[in-house]
Amino acid sequence: MHDMNHIVGSHDIVLLTLDTLRYDVAQNELEQGRLPVLSRYISRWEPRHSPGSFTYAAHQAFFAGFLPTPVDDPLAPRLMAVDFQGSRSVGAKTKVFEAANIVEGLTNEGYHTICIGGVGFFNLQTPLGRVLPGMFHESHWREETGVTSPGSTCHQVDKALEVLRHRRGDKRIFLFMNISAIHQPNYFYHGEKVLRGITEDDLDSHAAALRYADSQLGRLFDFFSFRRRTMFIICSDHGTCYGEDGYHGHRLASEVVWKVPYADFVMEAG
Repeated sequence: MHDMNHIVGSHDIVLLTLDTLRYDVAQNELEQGRLPVLSRYISRWEPRHSPGSFTYAAHQAFFAGFLPTPVDDPLAPRLMAVDFQGSRSVGAKTKVFEAANIVEGLTNEGYHTICIGGVGFFNLQTPLGRVLPGMFHESHWREETGVTSPGSTCHQVDKALEVLRHRRGDKRIFLFMNISAIHQPNYFYHGEKVLRGITEDDLDSHAAALRYADSQLGRLFDFFSFRRRTMFIICSDHGTCYGEDGYHGHRLASEVVWKVPYADFVMEAG
């Protein structure tokens, strides 16, 4: 585990949530060599359990410091936490904030916080859609970054880079991006389905959406590789069912919903 007491204050921090990504699909795509960008930094996905079965619940927990937990050790020390009486998953390397959430905690540590929204809970269009983005100094969303846009990840990276290039290099950054491409609908990432006029999502189009997202993330990693040492946390917020046990979708109790991929690493600036 990284010592976040040393990282907070000296590193940029990036949290990428690959919304709706299943662990089994993520691991298979990585093992098969179909994620050339992510595989530069991740040799394997760690299987973890999400604290929520849908985006809003999971991200409320994430921003309180409850990232997905190791499947075999739910009380493993957390990277970051907010001061909370009774929490048993805080260790010597955990950065503990006296704040309502880790975004506020990082703000108090001098970070400029940025949210690049994806799914509807980040769309700024309704009071509910402003709750999570409202934690950040600045939040950005438009239809092109949402779930219905086949170019969503490209537009999200474009916006992130536009915003970052206007920030001072000596100002530490906490960047959060909710990658929306894998969330349904994702059928349009599967070329054969498009040619055949099929508009139903399945595991194949789910995997194709992940490959699309991977193809767009290289520019973001390259930017931080020249900016400053950066701590990356990459995970899913929940999976989704495509007929397993008769279920479709998420916001339900199923192993393929709760089990998510997780990885973190420090990128040195060069």
